[in-house]
Amino acid sequence: MAAHFGRDIGRSLEKVARIIDDARGAGADLLVLPDATLGGYLADLRSPDPDALPPALAEDSPEIGQVVAMAREMVVCFGYTEEVCTGDDVLHHNAALCVTGDGILGRHRKVHQPAGESLVYAAGSTFEAFDTPVGRLGMVIDYDKTFPESARTLALDRAQIVACLSAWPASVTDRASRLPKDRQSRLFDLYDSARAAENQIVWVSSNQTGVMGGLRFLGQAKVVGPGGDVLARTWSKGALAVAEVDVAQEIARSRRILHHLQELTPHSYRTRERS
Repeated sequence: MAAHFGRDIGRSLEKVARIIDDARGAGADLLVLPDATLGGYLADLRSPDPDALPPALAEDSPEIGQVVAMAREMVVCFGYTEEVCTGDDVLHHNAALCVTGDGILGRHRKVHQPAGESLVYAAGSTFEAFDTPVGRLGMVIDYDKTFPESARTLALDRAQIVACLSAWPASVTDRASRLPKDRQSRLFDLYDSARAAENQIVWVSSNQTGVMGGLRFLGQAKVVGPGGDVLARTWSKGALAVAEVDVAQEIARSRRILHHLQELTPHSYRTRERS
């Protein structure tokens, strides 16, 4: 899904309900919503305003329960700001959950943090796949996909599908007059196809649209097959990218001759120490 979500969690939940209905009507088994679905993303990446941060929710908050109830038989991934209390400390994470109507299937806290995000969010530390009704799945959050190790770790943990939830903006340092010409637009698409192809997995990429403060989000949601081919996509406006994929069959076909994960040579991937 490519869509805009702001600070009003009530309005976000209403939008999520409509999107889930639309996705259900399209026959979707898996719906991937953007990063920061509940409460929106930061308005400034370089110097986030501490008085204008997204509202934070605990994993057992009623709002999370509402999304679980909406999902019913569908697998739904969505992003939010997670609040974690440990003793006297309160930490916030840029986080994602994967749910069905039966409850939470998996979770991820964003590991790689761009620019000023580390000033307001604590980083996660792991990438772990988990079983779902649509197959074994892993999640990454926007900047995580810049690092090949993120997706590779999930693929080695037997993920067949990776859901990449983003709040990925156009370049803040070198703005283009048109979004398709933007440097970040090109990288966003490049990473989606590369991560799918190098791991021979299905990659489902969502993103925010519209504007939040000084950030203009790209959209460009897509479904990418194990060969890096884009099966369905949106452009800069809000929309659903819908594709029908036999996940196990497509992965098996892509790995029939060349099986990247079996052909790895980890002992070669190190730099030589220099005295």
